[in-house]
Amino acid sequence: MSFWDRLTGEFIDVIDWTETARDQMVWRFDRHGAAIKYGAKLTVREGQAAVFVHEGQLADVFPPGLYMLETNNMPVMTTLQHWDHGFESPFKSEIYFVSTRRFQDMKWGTRNPIIMRDPEFGVIRARAFGTYSLRVTDPGRFMTEVVGTDGEFTTDEITFQLRNVIVSAFSNALAKSGVAALDMAGATDQLGELLRKRIAPELAAYGVETPMLTVENISLPAEVEAAIDRRTSMGVVGDLGKYAQFQAAEAMREAAGTPGSAMGTMIGVGMGGAMAPGPWGGAGGAGGGWAGGGAAAAPPPPPERVWHVAENGQTRGPFSRADLGRMLAEGGLTRETLVWTAGAAGWTRAGDITELAQLFTIAPPPPPPPAG
Repeated sequence: MSFWDRLTGEFIDVIDWTETARDQMVWRFDRHGAAIKYGAKLTVREGQAAVFVHEGQLADVFPPGLYMLETNNMPVMTTLQHWDHGFESPFKSEIYFVSTRRFQDMKWGTRNPIIMRDPEFGVIRARAFGTYSLRVTDPGRFMTEVVGTDGEFTTDEITFQLRNVIVSAFSNALAKSGVAALDMAGATDQLGELLRKRIAPELAAYGVETPMLTVENISLPAEVEAAIDRRTSMGVVGDLGKYAQFQAAEAMREAAGTPGSAMGTMIGVGMGGAMAPGPWGGAGGAGGGWAGGGAAAAPPPPPERVWHVAENGQTRGPFSRADLGRMLAEGGLTRETLVWTAGAAGWTRAGDITELAQLFTIAPPPPPPPAG
């Protein structure tokens, strides 16, 4: 073996990249002090592209395939090096492999709330987050605009920049979309597609695209969500008058089932009066009462009070108010007469009791006309 053969055998003659990390976008093939042999084999697999950089300038971009690194298939390199077709000297260059596959499930979200004007709630604040996918469409532009000389470029190094682009575009899209807060939950698909198309030109300047972008959720301030909940409740209720009647009936039912409650006692008395027989009760005949036709039965009148009269150390009675009126007409009752009724603290002058004092203000009838 000649000296030249031994020397060229030390140069790199096989160049390829087998991806090991799912988040790695760019990997540089280089070794310190090593040179690439003229005629070396370059293997570019599906989902990859190879970018040649020579002396700081982008020389060529190779799509998937198997290549022999010679001047006849590297015209740009030939121009840079001024090689002749028969020149077979080794050369030193940097080769970057760029992954062109789709990177999935990348996150974006608003750090600060977006101020927007809602047609129903006025000025409100909204936050949003979602996911997107990323793919390199122009490896050469991606290298010059984003990667530079980074030999191991991952998605973490570009997500912050892309997130800022997405959030800025989303803020403008949401503010100008005119979608009401009540309709945002049903408009996430449309907003996601609108946002993807809006950021496409700006991402194309970096040599990348977003094949898919979704808006997973748009959150509103707690007070706006509470107002939406109230609006939803009103829609579920429907007729507020009927709902109020239903609520009152439910409250009466609960009170009636509570032993010893005042409301339960009143309802019980009312139910008893409605079931009493007779012209005023619900069981008094067909139609449920004296009014007939299902009309509500009138409540029973309150019981009449009766009175006892003290006279000459003895008590007489009980007398009704009508009885006391006749006694007054006959002279058997005066304002000074002591009377008592159930619930009274003691014997009291008849003229001091409001209910009986009215008897003394009624003028007696005139004498009857003479007979004949």
